[in-house]
Amino acid sequence: MIKIEAYKIQQIPHEFIIGDIYLPPLLIAAFLGAIAAYITIKAIHRYRLSRYFFYPPLVSLSLTVIYTVFIGTFVIGA
Repeated sequence: MIKIEAYKIQQIPHEFIIGDIYLPPLLIAAFLGAIAAYITIKAIHRYRLSRYFFYPPLVSLSLTVIYTVFIGTFVIGA
């Protein structure tokens, strides 16, 4: 017979501590998402792919949101 262990509490970070300052995980995810979007936008401009977009600032905002959700969900686990 298989023994079923009790549910273990996952160690999901509730906040990040830098010195004496507590930072929420969404703030960290948004910061990393903005950096990732900036790098992606620079690559898009370098290869001149931005000319195919109707409104490039909206693409930049959309990439920031997509990266923030991805990092917050899969990397940080918030």
